[in-house]
Amino acid sequence: MTHFFKLVLFLTVLFLVVDSKIKDKGKNKKSKLKSSKVFHKIPGIPKFIKPFPTTGIDQSAAQDGGGKKSDYETKFIGQWEILNNQSGVSAMQIQLMPDNTINVYDTTIYRLSRLKYPEGMPCVPFYDENLKENKQDCFAHGMEYTLATNQVRALTVKTDPWCSCGGLTPDGTLVVAGGFGDGVKTARYYGGQKNCKACDWREYPNKLQEARWYATQTILPNGEYIVIGGRRAFSYEFFPREGQPSKKPYFLAFLYETTDIDENNLYPFVHLSSDGNLFIFANNRSLLLNPNANKVVRTYPVLPGGSRNYSASGMSAMLPVTFNLAETEKIFLPALKDCGRLVITDPNPEWDTEEMPTGRVMGDLLNLPNGQLLLLNGAQKGTSACMLECTTQAIPNGKIWVAGSNTHDTYKDDDKFPTETRVEAFSPPYLDPNPDVHRPTIVEESSDKKLAYGHNFETQFKLQNMDQKFTKQDIKVMSKAPPVPELAPPGHYLIFIVNRGVPSQGMWVHIQ
Repeated sequence: MTHFFKLVLFLTVLFLVVDSKIKDKGKNKKSKLKSSKVFHKIPGIPKFIKPFPTTGIDQSAAQDGGGKKSDYETKFIGQWEILNNQSGVSAMQIQLMPDNTINVYDTTIYRLSRLKYPEGMPCVPFYDENLKENKQDCFAHGMEYTLATNQVRALTVKTDPWCSCGGLTPDGTLVVAGGFGDGVKTARYYGGQKNCKACDWREYPNKLQEARWYATQTILPNGEYIVIGGRRAFSYEFFPREGQPSKKPYFLAFLYETTDIDENNLYPFVHLSSDGNLFIFANNRSLLLNPNANKVVRTYPVLPGGSRNYSASGMSAMLPVTFNLAETEKIFLPALKDCGRLVITDPNPEWDTEEMPTGRVMGDLLNLPNGQLLLLNGAQKGTSACMLECTTQAIPNGKIWVAGSNTHDTYKDDDKFPTETRVEAFSPPYLDPNPDVHRPTIVEESSDKKLAYGHNFETQFKLQNMDQKFTKQDIKVMSKAPPVPELAPPGHYLIFIVNRGVPSQGMWVHIQ
């Protein structure tokens, strides 16, 4: 790379963990992993490691000042567009898959959607408790959404996944735990196969030890999933291998202690700490848990201002980690109102609390490719709006995929807030069409897609030369993968090249 490009480019490689986006039904109604890998224990004593040691790393990028350039200025405030006017299924929950499709699913309790099973796809038999008779459900409650074409394919959902939880395993299998009614103890699996053009859900009822409705699921450093909490479930358990039951639930008194008359501790916020333990926030309290030892490692101060979990329905996100090994200056995001921040690795952490310009419930907080956080959706009053069950996902082209919203106990068209089955996309300011000249383009065929912990990997990309408008300059960047799985558990990630705030198209990589 020439000195000129060192000077004008601020290149940051950012990994985005693609988590299953969960939204809940805030209405009071009637209420295999095929791997021989041995799951290793999580360390019980906090070891707050320095994530990215600089030993042996070329410091020249920082020395020439390339990392000090500010983001490109833009007057573009963002833009909305409709991608699909009628997808057929209200997106209660979604998961971005490594093949650039989005798995969408909704509750089955309505026995209704706007997407029927195509010819040759059998209806699902069920027993109608009200009419006391056997019936057939011929409406799809799940679908595969292809980002490249905005087309959908119906999927079969048999047990109710209403307010379940899920995520991707290291091999790309979507695993989903719990739900409602006949799905409350179901373990579900989707994908993870070489040819998945005709994939469908593989469901195993009664494989979980406890009912998991409004539970939270997160991946551990060994690639295993843990399922925490749920309505009247004061415990956690480990997601089972396909076809097998989970072994046992582990009582967690904290979940009982944080339950009040309005619950307010459902869908607890769970984040993997850099020491391999779990930060768990429920209601207005938090702790650090070693789940394998069933031991509370430490507790944190109470966050003032009231509860933040369902049904209060706040938002939570880990601030981004930038893989710029030469950067020593600490960068903090601007304060938001009614927003609490806590450095969980500090010896004596305290909450930093500010107030946002307006109150908001049922919103989404997303990590963006350029390291910023985006807060969108939600409502200003009540506990049931986005309207309710709206889901969002950052997708490889840098846009934000938005779908769902249903405040009713069925699919309803003629209403102030009708059931939403349209699909939208929001283009953040960094997608300003005018300075698109600044947007890097990753050359995937010349870039490493299989990463190993602590090893270097190479990414090649093109960037338009500012002196020759129609010439593109090939550039190679050598980066170092995260050193340990505590910082990035094994699995699929999107990688972006960011040029002064403008991200490239994302490229899928796999780290093991």
